[in-house]
Amino acid sequence: MPPAMSETFPETSGPNHGATGRRPTMREVAAVAGVSLSTVSRTLSEDPKVDPKLAEKVRGAVAMLGYRRDATATNLRRSDRLSASIGLVFDDVANPFHATVHRGIEDVARARGVLAFAGSSDEDAERERDLVQAFLSRRVDGLVIVPAGRDHGYLLRDRDAGVALVFVDRPPGFIEADFVTSDHAGGARAATEHLLAVGHRRIGYLGDRRRIQSAVERLRGHTEALAAAGVPYDPALVRMELEDSAMARRATEELFSGENPPTAVFAAQNLITIGAVGALRARGLQHTVALVGFDDLTLADVVDPGLTVVAQDAGGIGRAAAELLFERLNGGAAQPTRTVVVPTTLIARGSGELTPERSR
Repeated sequence: MPPAMSETFPETSGPNHGATGRRPTMREVAAVAGVSLSTVSRTLSEDPKVDPKLAEKVRGAVAMLGYRRDATATNLRRSDRLSASIGLVFDDVANPFHATVHRGIEDVARARGVLAFAGSSDEDAERERDLVQAFLSRRVDGLVIVPAGRDHGYLLRDRDAGVALVFVDRPPGFIEADFVTSDHAGGARAATEHLLAVGHRRIGYLGDRRRIQSAVERLRGHTEALAAAGVPYDPALVRMELEDSAMARRATEELFSGENPPTAVFAAQNLITIGAVGALRARGLQHTVALVGFDDLTLADVVDPGLTVVAQDAGGIGRAAAELLFERLNGGAAQPTRTVVVPTTLIARGSGELTPERSR
């Protein structure tokens, strides 16, 4: 099944489009305006040498027919061969983190008159490649990719041909390219140190799949914080390979089914946090077991207790990725590749400040 892509197009209305189901052509605009095809083309290109009266006729015909210029076809004739579009490959466009990254990229792209098209790889390397090829076949100028696979050597030829590349959240494999990421290890270290500071020594850890670099980095930050505090690492308190909220909920329930449950939980991804919150509330433990999540959530400040989180600057990550991409497109192709690490912020709202005495 071909990968899905989310695209937004303006509605095209007008007599021809509505009656025949096809878009009106430039030739039809010329016929209605009573001018040559070249006059229509020059008017749409805002050529100042076009007679104002003729230009007015063209604009009137465009409005009447509901004509929309084919930007791709037009740009393919330009000497720089830019299509004024970029492709975004995320693991899941519905994930709030990636939705916010998308918006950050889109804000920068829109200011430059560039369209951003997005698709979901579903953490599947083959699907990632299919999406990338689909975007390249539409002649996008650049790609922003959250890697699902580990080998991106298949993009070497396209990079060398001038396609700008920026990877987000996880580093690419077998290719040199710009990379934008959060401080995953630092954020996880801060979360664990926060729980240690209020007295917790048995901290449950709920993590994503180990094949994901950001998940590995967050676990590393957690274990480093434990070691620095002299707290032994206990694998019995760690649950990895959690792909969604349902799995996280079951893993949380499992942690609290034993004889010596943790007094606090660090949920190292937003969907995992949702599952942990559900499990704790189902057991009536939301006011006795401390919880810190990685990634902020909508309404995290209105639940009881408020949810303490390590917040990523997803919008900032998107904007940084887009700025790097456009720097490449604007003559920076020969510059050395860069890595941008965006800081995280711990936001204390109540759940992460519960002391271990409350769980007894």
